[in-house]
Amino acid sequence: MTGDPPGTTPDGPPGLVLASASPRRRELLARLGLDPEVDPADVDESPVPGESPVALAERLARSKAAAVAERHPGSVILAADTVVAGPDGSVLGQPADEADAVRMLRLLSGGEHQVVTAVVVIRADGRTAATTELASVRFAHLGDDEVRAYVATGEPTGKAGAYAVQGIGAVLVERVDGDPTTVIGLPLRPTARLLTAAGVPTLILS
Repeated sequence: MTGDPPGTTPDGPPGLVLASASPRRRELLARLGLDPEVDPADVDESPVPGESPVALAERLARSKAAAVAERHPGSVILAADTVVAGPDGSVLGQPADEADAVRMLRLLSGGEHQVVTAVVVIRADGRTAATTELASVRFAHLGDDEVRAYVATGEPTGKAGAYAVQGIGAVLVERVDGDPTTVIGLPLRPTARLLTAAGVPTLILS
């Protein structure tokens, strides 16, 4: 008896592997009716000197997808990376500690910044497709007490730019221009298109 190739289901679409441990991305995929296997990529996320936020997000998404694809031949691999660009164009990654989170939030206070999410899909046949989406976020003017109270919730930990627009951090935001799911970490409609083209149907596109 011959088994099905790795990453496939009998008479069905190829299996989907999410190269991320982010619960937010998994929750967003659930909105599309998808429940992927989760296999986080372990890559160095440090920016190289002079690298722009867009270039960094795209490089990391490609690296994550490639690393996980090696472990799942025949599956569809979905990887994404989200980078927050400060008002001065600097890369704001995950805060190193509470003091770093306070620094980032003070930098974002009262201004507008961009959030970049790059998405890469490696199809079962090895072909790659990608998209990069941008959204602009305007922060309210934050007092020191607000900043410290928010940091004390623990939510900034592990979040690019030290905030989560889908959580308590929504209170800090005055406006989002663009797709809010880009800010959360996975732009849904572009992702659905990439997955559908790769043979993974969603609730919306098939």
